[in-house]
Amino acid sequence: MDAQGRSDIDPADQWVYDPATGAYQLRLDGGQPPAASVPAPSEPRDGAGAVPRVPGSRTAEPGGPGGGAGERDGRTATPGSRVGARAQARNQLRGAPARSHGRRAARANAARASSPAGLSGPPPTSRRKAKPRMSRKKRILAWTAGALGFAVVVTAVAGYLVYQHFNNNITTVDVGDAGSKGVTHDGPMNILIIGTDSRQGLGNKYGDAGSVGHADTTILLHISADRTNATALSIPRDIVTAIPDCPTRQKNGGIKVVPGSPKHLTYPKFNESLGQDGRDPGCTMRTVKQLTGIPVDHFMMVDFEAVKTLSTAVGGVDVCLTRPLVDPKSHLNLTAGPHKIEGEQALEFVRTRHALRNQSDLDRIKLQQEFLSSMVRQMKAGGSLTNPKKLWTLADAATKALTVDTAIGSVNKLISLAKDLSAVDTRHITFATLPVIDNPNETRHVTVVPDPTRAPQVLALIKNDVSLAQARKAAAKPDPRLTGPKATPHNTRVTVLNGSGVFGAAQDMVNWLQNDKGVNRSANGGNAPAGVVAHTVLDYAPNQADQARSLAAMMGLPASALHEGRVKAKPLQYMTLTLGKDYTRPGAPIADPTTLPKDVQTRQADNTACAG
Repeated sequence: MDAQGRSDIDPADQWVYDPATGAYQLRLDGGQPPAASVPAPSEPRDGAGAVPRVPGSRTAEPGGPGGGAGERDGRTATPGSRVGARAQARNQLRGAPARSHGRRAARANAARASSPAGLSGPPPTSRRKAKPRMSRKKRILAWTAGALGFAVVVTAVAGYLVYQHFNNNITTVDVGDAGSKGVTHDGPMNILIIGTDSRQGLGNKYGDAGSVGHADTTILLHISADRTNATALSIPRDIVTAIPDCPTRQKNGGIKVVPGSPKHLTYPKFNESLGQDGRDPGCTMRTVKQLTGIPVDHFMMVDFEAVKTLSTAVGGVDVCLTRPLVDPKSHLNLTAGPHKIEGEQALEFVRTRHALRNQSDLDRIKLQQEFLSSMVRQMKAGGSLTNPKKLWTLADAATKALTVDTAIGSVNKLISLAKDLSAVDTRHITFATLPVIDNPNETRHVTVVPDPTRAPQVLALIKNDVSLAQARKAAAKPDPRLTGPKATPHNTRVTVLNGSGVFGAAQDMVNWLQNDKGVNRSANGGNAPAGVVAHTVLDYAPNQADQARSLAAMMGLPASALHEGRVKAKPLQYMTLTLGKDYTRPGAPIADPTTLPKDVQTRQADNTACAG
């Protein structure tokens, strides 16, 4: 077959017989000059130059079995013909095998064959270059790289699916401008934790079937600016307080403003800031800010089912009781001593009131604080955050249980927030309750109001980012500025300046000192030269220390408000009292920004003492 002009030329077809020289010539390409000249084969010729027939070849004598009169593809292989010469060369190169496997097999055979006898030059070779074999080390590296690549892809896909799974668990509420937009930020951070008594979807199992729920348990969690300590302040549900107007996001995207409830003698109660008239957690956040003066950044809300699933996810919560707790209504029945509770029993524990001495919400708060502090210890020490299986169970339960504001409504954002929270050591987390007193306008003592003396002091500590644990230690040490002899009211001299920003505050204070306390040597000095100041300050001379202690006792001034030496000592010299923004009314104690009132109870998260 004529292979000229084709790229797939049979190696044997490159040897061409030249009648002029009587030799075979190697032609690499149809248009190239002869590359070599070799003498004619020395086989004896049969007759008039006929090429001897080689058994099995496709080139034969006329009339032979090779295809009738020596025909090959319609061409006759006559002595000296081009086709015959090619066939003879091909037969010599291959040892005359039958060309039964096609052109590819022929090329392979020719490449393996040695040079024929009497021919000079290298044997024909294939144009394709054989690929070098990869070394064992390279093969191992290739397999390793492939396996790692596969693992990365599988891990990425699995991570994405896990991320989507947890993301789909989380329920969010758009609270608008009630919270902050950023997940975390520099400075203190305040998160409102709301436990709702919603019965939706629970049938009549816990009574009041279908109730949308109210703010049954509320804790303001304050994380310090340096993330070294935190305060968990419980807000009693039965505090009588005003509830502000509340914009709420509707399902159709619109905004509906739920009208607020002004404070009356016995209502509204704080727990009505959620659920009542369609109020959402943003309404509770706004109510807390109005009640405490502390802005709230985010909220996290859980319900009955969350208590059960989370307590089970951490492997149970350890509690210890000083006496048995039996409550037929919540079905709680625990003996005195240590217990590990989870699921339904954990819910019974945090809900009970009738098993407590006073059967009040204030006593129940103490049990809840013990339960939460124990859960925090369990999560950090029980391997829940390091064991993959436990971590998955806890994360799945937590994300299903949580309802949060949209600013932290994703797994990534919650992880970022959790990093700030986990930085606080358990020893430096302090549980406390906003100090309250019985509502003086109610005879049944069902509702309460903030304690006018102690509540402002506790809130001032949180506003000033002071650790309650450190404030407790400071209160245990009497300050020498407040100890010692006191002057009589008649011998106490003071000029009052108004730096509170409240019109007429200085004159109101003078009237109270003269009429109620007998300090007739008091005078109104007008507005403070520096304008409005943050804290109330009493400046006095060293020889007036007894007068300063006397006035501090009357007004409830903290030691931090007393500054000795900034007034010159003169006979009959008046001290200078500058009212600050922390002043509220005559007779109301000025909050100490560094010391916790002695009768305010606190509990550290690492405290394992029995309660009840």
